[in-house]
Amino acid sequence: MILHKFKDQNELNRVGADLLLSVVRSKPNAILGMATGSTPVGIYQEIVKSFKQGLVSFKEVTTFNLDEYAGLPVTHPESYRSFMQSHLFNHIDIKPENTYVPNGNADDLDEEGRRYDELIYQKGLVDMQILGIGHNGHIGFNEPDESLSRFTHKVTLKPETREANKRFFNSIDDVPTHALTMGMGSILHAKSILLVVKGAEKAEILDRTLNGPITTQVPASFLQTHPRVIVLTDCDVDYKRSHS
Repeated sequence: MILHKFKDQNELNRVGADLLLSVVRSKPNAILGMATGSTPVGIYQEIVKSFKQGLVSFKEVTTFNLDEYAGLPVTHPESYRSFMQSHLFNHIDIKPENTYVPNGNADDLDEEGRRYDELIYQKGLVDMQILGIGHNGHIGFNEPDESLSRFTHKVTLKPETREANKRFFNSIDDVPTHALTMGMGSILHAKSILLVVKGAEKAEILDRTLNGPITTQVPASFLQTHPRVIVLTDCDVDYKRSHS
């Protein structure tokens, strides 16, 4: 893992955007793994700025999103499809047919998971996957559990995850109870991973992710097994493991 610490989130956002843009510039038909939530918003804003300045094109880029709520209409402002459209896709020249988000309204979510995995593997390895991290160590919606799923699957959201996402809805009752998420195997298959962690309240879980034991109770700890993870954070956390 490569850890970069920032005192200023604006600088963090610029560096995160530059890392993603460098992938696209070196490989115009890159495959990017996208994340939602408040963490990547600033990075997406910087990407849009670069596009509007004529510094990059996404005409040949393909994207795959990590997850989507189950049972939430695509047009709902808090669906992850809506999030991506409003924060990124509507503002760049990416082709709509090249932006993939799991269908949380599929009649058979298990079959939708298999379909989504097939799409990912047909297109090839994700060149860079951007990730955030939940307070309980989830990535995507892979929640702490006795075991973790390798492939895209339906998941029951933990109470703490629903509580954390309540701020985006009118009340906790409006927060979906289930989601469809890429599994740990698909996430770890990416060629490189960009983990973005913001907020002092996430320092403890980031420390457990970087330095704690690899455990299904902290899904993000499995990132220790990946050969190329870049961590951008404003948390006061150090990477203590041996690099040998």
